[in-house]
Amino acid sequence: MANEGLWTVRDVSAYLRVPQETLYRWRKVKYGPPAARVGRHLRYEPEAVREWFREQAAAA
Repeated sequence: MANEGLWTVRDVSAYLRVPQETLYRWRKVKYGPPAARVGRHLRYEPEAVREWFREQAAAA
């Protein structure tokens, strides 16, 4: 999926099946998948989100 592009908060919310507000709360407390600001918007690298999820699953 090389041309997958960046994910929005909505995309990550759907992938992880958590509310968008949860992602914003996690970011505030420095938890959750890494995101970068592009102007006013948060963007996520899809593989970084998947890797973060795998790390959480392995730690459980």
